[in-house]
Amino acid sequence: MIFLQLILQNFGPYLGKQIIDLRPENNGETRPIILFGGMNGGGKTTLMDAIRLALYGSRAQCSTRNNLGYTEFLSQCVNRNTPPTEKARIELSFEHVYEDKLAKFKVVRYWDKDGKDTLGILIYNPFIDDWYTDKALSNTWDEYIETLLPIGISNLFLFDGEQVKELAELETPPPPVVDAIRSLLGLELAERLAVDLDILVSRKRKEIAGAKELATLDKIEQKFQQLIAEKEVATEDQSSTNQKVEYQQNQVRLAEEKFLSEGGKIAAERNQLDLQQKEFIKQTDKSRQEMVELAAGVLPLGLISPLLIQVQTQAENESRQQQAKLERDALKKRSDRLLNYITKLSLKTEQFDKIKTFLDREYQEIEQLADSDEKPWLAADSEAINQLENLLRYEIKASQIEGEQKIKQLRELEQEIEFLERQLAIAASPEAYEKLKADVRQAQNELAKATAAHEMANRRLEELKKEIAKTQKELEEYSQDYIKLRNNQHIITACAKVQESLKLFKEKLTLKKLNKLEIEVTQCFSYLLHKTDLVHRVVIDTNTFSLSLYDGQGQAVPKHRLSAGEKQLLAIAFLWGLARVSGRRLPVAIDTPLGRLDSSHRGNLVEKYFPSASHQVILLSTDTEIGKTEVEKLREQDAIAREYLLKYHPNERQTIVQSGYFWS
Repeated sequence: MIFLQLILQNFGPYLGKQIIDLRPENNGETRPIILFGGMNGGGKTTLMDAIRLALYGSRAQCSTRNNLGYTEFLSQCVNRNTPPTEKARIELSFEHVYEDKLAKFKVVRYWDKDGKDTLGILIYNPFIDDWYTDKALSNTWDEYIETLLPIGISNLFLFDGEQVKELAELETPPPPVVDAIRSLLGLELAERLAVDLDILVSRKRKEIAGAKELATLDKIEQKFQQLIAEKEVATEDQSSTNQKVEYQQNQVRLAEEKFLSEGGKIAAERNQLDLQQKEFIKQTDKSRQEMVELAAGVLPLGLISPLLIQVQTQAENESRQQQAKLERDALKKRSDRLLNYITKLSLKTEQFDKIKTFLDREYQEIEQLADSDEKPWLAADSEAINQLENLLRYEIKASQIEGEQKIKQLRELEQEIEFLERQLAIAASPEAYEKLKADVRQAQNELAKATAAHEMANRRLEELKKEIAKTQKELEEYSQDYIKLRNNQHIITACAKVQESLKLFKEKLTLKKLNKLEIEVTQCFSYLLHKTDLVHRVVIDTNTFSLSLYDGQGQAVPKHRLSAGEKQLLAIAFLWGLARVSGRRLPVAIDTPLGRLDSSHRGNLVEKYFPSASHQVILLSTDTEIGKTEVEKLREQDAIAREYLLKYHPNERQTIVQSGYFWS
């Protein structure tokens, strides 16, 4: 099945006639993706609703229908600016095999503001190059579309990101999804055959039973039918009580959130917060006292560190000058003795002059240092100089570091005190606290009542199921001996054998299908997931179709270990695996396809799933889901056949379909 064209006229925000080519090809090359871009409220979901409405009419599960009747829903779908002479109209053309030949169909639905629609099914005749109306197919369209794309499984091929998100968060798929999965895998055929066999056996029993036995059988069957009716009521009651439980759970959550937001929790902890505040104030006073003590030491000298450095330099200079004076006299005496001694050695005049020059230069350096113009005024001794050096190098720096730590500690304590003051300021008053507490308690009591009612409804439903099974067994056993005496015995016996064989067949078929589905889902999930070592195998429960994950060592991987994005990829892998196992070549349409996926998972979905999900993939996205990077990747893969932009004009309140995407 391939969608060829969609025409919208005065439907929702689409004023006038909008023609959309959906063929998955470009210049003769097959490309699967038809990409629609549009901002929120721009008509993406309406476009998906149009496809559903064209195919299923009053049975369509449209997003904005809610509890509206079909006529009222259609009336609201007419664009408010539609001229009185025009109608709302949807045309969907598609290609499918019909009577062993590839044929083109066109589904046409149109209606005016009174909401009464008209359906026409047209088939293309290539010999006359025109369409003709098939009245017989128009009258039986609901039955025929069930052979192409049953409505039960349509949500597995026409879905949105929110459906994937809900499916990802559930441990077990909901009953409608389970039924759709059974239908898609062909498992419902065995169940339908079993029901048909029960009906056949019941008819044969009535045919062969005597008047007395027939009356007894009728009585048991009436009881059986009554129990079935009571079961339906109990099922509705169970569903109703479950909704009440969910509602009350939401009320409890709202009451608890209100309790927190209006200061109830803080009011309950007021005494503890007061104690914490007093302790922090005490620590603050202590820190301030310690800073006072620190300021009484060498810390203030850090403010005049440059002056102290100058003092240290002056003291060292004076010390060197004094030392030079002492060395000068000693050096003068030594030089004179040395020159007298050298004179006695009778050295050459040249050698003697060199030695004398060296000694004179050395003496002049000492003389220059000793006779400095700067007069000493500090007169510090060596011990004072050492103390000053120790003060500058160690004690002041240590005091400064300790002071910074004390200041940091004091600021942190002041922040804690300020935070506690704000908390106490928004705490609820005693009267408000009691009311908030009472509201939470009331909501919890209502939840307890709803839960008890739901449990009672569950028990009642289980009791009815057991009673039905018991009655059914009585119905089967009642006339078993009598039936053996009748001509139709072999039919009943054969049906019983067939039922056993059918049960075994169903079990084996289920295992076979699910084994294949497990392999496909595992492959799809591993293909989409960038953590290739996270999941080695996906196991599907034969009854509930819930998924269990296992790693390479055979250890179970709890679903809560998966991120929200990984859960959505698992749900998508499940839908993809179902489509592959079913063997149905159906288009896939996805509204808001990327949801809340992170960049890496989004990239995997764009590069791996969209181009391979089906032979035709219709994507309806905002600019933040399939952005510039994603669309460029799809273009590089030659995966996009056509691109459209749903341009919404708020002043006219209408959407225009344009060629191209946000970044064409």
